[in-house]
Amino acid sequence: MLISVLPLLLLLLLTLPLNGWTSRPPRVYLSYRDLMESRSARSFTFGFNTSDYRILLLDQDQDRMYVGSRDYLLSLDLGNINREPLIIHWPAPLNRHKECLMAGKGRADECYNYLRLIQPLNRTHLYACGTGAYQPQCALIYRGWRSEDYVFRIVSGSIESGKGRSPYDPKQENMATIIDGVLYAGVQVDYMGTDSALFRTMGNKPPIRTEQYDSRWLNEPLFVGSLVVSESSFKEDDKLYILFRERSLEGENGPAVLSRIARICLNDEGGLRSLVGKWTSFLKARLVCSVIGQDGVETAFDQLRDIFIQQTQDKHNPLIYGVFTTLGSVFRGSAVCVYSLADIRAVFNGPFAHKEGHGYQMTSYSGKTPFPRPGACAGGFSVPGIRSSKHFGEDVLRFVRTHPLMYSSVYPVNRRPLLLLSDATYTYTSIAVDSVPAADGEYTVLFLGTDRGTIQKVMILPRATEETEGLILEEVEVFRTSSPIKNIKISSKRHQLYVSSDVGVTQLSLHRCSGYGDSCADCCLARDPYCAWDGKACARYTPSPTRRSRRQDVKNGDPHRQCRGYNTQMDRGVTERMQIGVEGGSVFLQCDTHSPLESVTWLLQREGTQHRKEVRLPMMEGGAVLRSVQINDAGVYTCLGTENGFRRSRGKIRLNILPRDMLEKLTMLPTQIPLPLQCPPPRRQRPRPVTPQSDRN
Repeated sequence: MLISVLPLLLLLLLTLPLNGWTSRPPRVYLSYRDLMESRSARSFTFGFNTSDYRILLLDQDQDRMYVGSRDYLLSLDLGNINREPLIIHWPAPLNRHKECLMAGKGRADECYNYLRLIQPLNRTHLYACGTGAYQPQCALIYRGWRSEDYVFRIVSGSIESGKGRSPYDPKQENMATIIDGVLYAGVQVDYMGTDSALFRTMGNKPPIRTEQYDSRWLNEPLFVGSLVVSESSFKEDDKLYILFRERSLEGENGPAVLSRIARICLNDEGGLRSLVGKWTSFLKARLVCSVIGQDGVETAFDQLRDIFIQQTQDKHNPLIYGVFTTLGSVFRGSAVCVYSLADIRAVFNGPFAHKEGHGYQMTSYSGKTPFPRPGACAGGFSVPGIRSSKHFGEDVLRFVRTHPLMYSSVYPVNRRPLLLLSDATYTYTSIAVDSVPAADGEYTVLFLGTDRGTIQKVMILPRATEETEGLILEEVEVFRTSSPIKNIKISSKRHQLYVSSDVGVTQLSLHRCSGYGDSCADCCLARDPYCAWDGKACARYTPSPTRRSRRQDVKNGDPHRQCRGYNTQMDRGVTERMQIGVEGGSVFLQCDTHSPLESVTWLLQREGTQHRKEVRLPMMEGGAVLRSVQINDAGVYTCLGTENGFRRSRGKIRLNILPRDMLEKLTMLPTQIPLPLQCPPPRRQRPRPVTPQSDRN
């Protein structure tokens, strides 16, 4: 069945109307060396045989970034990650390391302490957990009141078991967040990895988890992220939303893995007789990121990889950006979908899923729903008379236990991906989002990590109604050794991006305006909302009513309108070069364009004529090739580059062609070229006497 479906899938994706995406290359591509030479990035690698810099936590109040790696916890300066890092060495106990190796778990270096949780507990302390060589452990980290305190250490006697807080297996994905001193974690609970749960521990609330060994609740989940939302003015309505992917139970013909969003009430205390120590508010729904082809067939991207929460003016309705990939290894596709919390709430307020009938197919539950509605928070707006989940009736708890899944699915904004990548040799792994004010509006810029170790900077350009276009402004290699991007954190305050992988951490600026070129037209055509032409160079744009001389046109990228007075200056540096070819031979005409998005046109003015005409030449990287040139191919060749309707000269070459018989006559002339001058042998220098060590002082 799979073999017959794959060709159809490939054909479908090749014929999809790609809203929001373009297959055009990035306008600027920087290798790691180029990035470092731009002086806009710093790379940090800890040199004590460590790896897996997966966990990043930004603390912009103290200007620190906390990094978790293998056996080490680091505190780095946000302004310069290489400036005097603070280091905690936290290995697994030696006896535990040996036991792990004896159990056969060391084939992939699992028998170390991989940091998997770093969360702020209060103003002065962090809470951190690691895998501990398959025996999770957690501890309090003292970081001081201010960054100037320059203190970073494990609190003596605070190391404790991390079961239910950190995974056993370092390869297992987990989720953890601390809210008001209470830890919520989606994690493996046992050594064998057969019991995964959403746990609540610590603080002044009773410990609670999801139902154990019940695949209707969780079925081999892999947790990705979470967000806390104040649903109303009632604090009792506050909920935690959890995003993950799991194996599907919806039907035999459905995808093997589905992406989910679940939610729980923060004030949930479990049931009194049923669901004791279990969530009474746990509900989940399918998260759909898909495209529909011209024939109506839907193709889904079911593997949720990373999320980014973008706050909006309405604090109750943030946007959720998700990176998704496809299943399987034959076809590799990625998509970015955006979800509105209003749409998510509508699904959780809709019908519940129910299995019935001969084939036990999933249908919409049509029976009587108990009151209060399952999933509601005790004491909240919708349940004002019940102060605790322990007061829920048994009918409510039975329904929650057997109907945790919603029937309807959550679809993205406009029911389509924001970006779609279907024809590349790489996939997206992580995401960060920034809202950037520009002269002609505010734009959304995505920073997307790839599995080939690069960061793509993609600007979302609104087009027609409900349509957008994704422009890849830049792609940079952020590590010396290629390694998949694991995490991205953004600091709009500092205009910095922080990227991690297995091999290190890199800090880079959100913009490299000078890299687009040294002309107003290049700066305008880049359409980067971070950049504008200031009259002398392409530089960072900052909104200010007093600086009207800056030229920027993100929406249209039109140098004709924005760069009047500067376009003529751009062509002054184009000089005519002389080149000689031989009749019957080949000639390479060089033409260096500043952007891979430029289309190249060649004009030829033949000797003795005043008119130029367009000629078609075999193109190759860096120019064009004339094969078997003839005498009448001589003339002035002008290379024109065109981008977004803007045309300019990129070079002029005056080509002279030598007749073949003239060359033959030259080769038959007697050689009268003198022998090269013989340089005299170097004069030997007398060796200097060596002063004995005892006489030097």
